[in-house]
Amino acid sequence: LKRERIEILFYTKDRDEVELREISPQRLIHYRENWYLDAYCHKRDALRSFSLDGIRSVTLVNDKCVDIPDKQMSDHFTKSYGIFSGGADKTAKLKFSPKSARWVSGESWHPEQRSHFEKDGSYILEFEYSQDPELIMDILKHGDEVEVLAPADLKKKVAVKLENALRKYAK
Repeated sequence: LKRERIEILFYTKDRDEVELREISPQRLIHYRENWYLDAYCHKRDALRSFSLDGIRSVTLVNDKCVDIPDKQMSDHFTKSYGIFSGGADKTAKLKFSPKSARWVSGESWHPEQRSHFEKDGSYILEFEYSQDPELIMDILKHGDEVEVLAPADLKKKVAVKLENALRKYAK
């Protein structure tokens, strides 16, 4: 793109909205079977990730890109859990059953995760995050083999999801 800005018409699935954004593209990344464009968003005056499948149209803008240093990009996009970026301000603490621990202990949930095994064979995993939607989905994949120990608001959100699911099966 010759380091020029682009204007994208972007569809946000979560809000079911289409919005026009002018961005300075920085890099393409592949994450969990999806492609994302990391960019500086001029509307939000901040770094953002845009899922390629949400980009409805692209127009070149006759203006130079804002270039973001690699270190700043890495600090912004890799400090928090999953695809959500920004400064992590919460710490997740998860306890996996001894059975589930055999698999989870070999997984990388976060580049700066901390973990240990308890005497009973359960596995404690801790890492920083800023937003929880993707984290909640990953926790729910483990069903009754995982317990959220902290923070309390994450524990509550997971409990509500599980209660809602149980209601669907209790009919």
